[in-house]
Amino acid sequence: MSAIPFDQRDGVIWLDGEFVEWSQARLHVLSHGLHYASTVYEGERVYGGKIFKLHEHTQRLYRSAQLMDFAIPWSPQELQAASRQLLQRNAVLDGYLRPVAWRGSEMISTSARFNRVHVAIACWQWPSYFDPEARMAGIRLKTADWRRPPPQSSPFEAKASGHYQIATLSKHDAENNGYHDALMLDWRGHVAEATSANVFFAKGRTLHTPLADCFLNGITRQTVIELARALDYQVIERTILPTDLGDFDECFLTGTAAEITPVQSIDQQRFEPGIACRELIAAYTSTVNA
Repeated sequence: MSAIPFDQRDGVIWLDGEFVEWSQARLHVLSHGLHYASTVYEGERVYGGKIFKLHEHTQRLYRSAQLMDFAIPWSPQELQAASRQLLQRNAVLDGYLRPVAWRGSEMISTSARFNRVHVAIACWQWPSYFDPEARMAGIRLKTADWRRPPPQSSPFEAKASGHYQIATLSKHDAENNGYHDALMLDWRGHVAEATSANVFFAKGRTLHTPLADCFLNGITRQTVIELARALDYQVIERTILPTDLGDFDECFLTGTAAEITPVQSIDQQRFEPGIACRELIAAYTSTVNA
């Protein structure tokens, strides 16, 4: 990924119904979304100039806004059309697209009933989240100290910015200790997910993945489950304890940015990326490039 800071790049961004120069896509410092995390967003991958599962991502964006108690003032069709036009204007063929909606600056208080909702869409070249060599060799995870909270504490089905605070803290801690990412447990001590990707484990031709009962049921997660079943894998969504990790041969993460990323270790527990990782990576690559 380019080292150029995101506020210093070239191109255009779709902002509140207009295409504006990248450097002019600004929000006020007293925006409610900045102070109170009343922000929802999507991460979408672009392959060969096409946005993978654009409809599903768009629907989730609107569902997230509904769960955060605000309405997006453009139709899904308008945002999808703007997304496609944006790719053409920025000449992005293989990259990443980020729609984001947030409450503006009319009120700065816990209440935000009269705040205007803003929407922006940005896109940029982004061939891979993890370094390709590290991805194929498998990445290393550290179990995080922070945990996913119970579902009664927040609308966990929303892809909302506030949910990623503990993810950032956990990833920083993992990186500070020489790991690539963190494995997050839920409030009960069950395996949940990585900081921004879902997790799967393989034993033979059976995949095991945590129940998405307190974290986002990722679009890539759902895609991989469909692909695995088509390849005659049994997929079991269940409670997984940290003490269960030694029962599995392979482990991998799934996410729009991470795609399918093998894991070589979680703390001291090692895995060997093998046939399940290879078959699913091949199937996923074929699907997104179809």
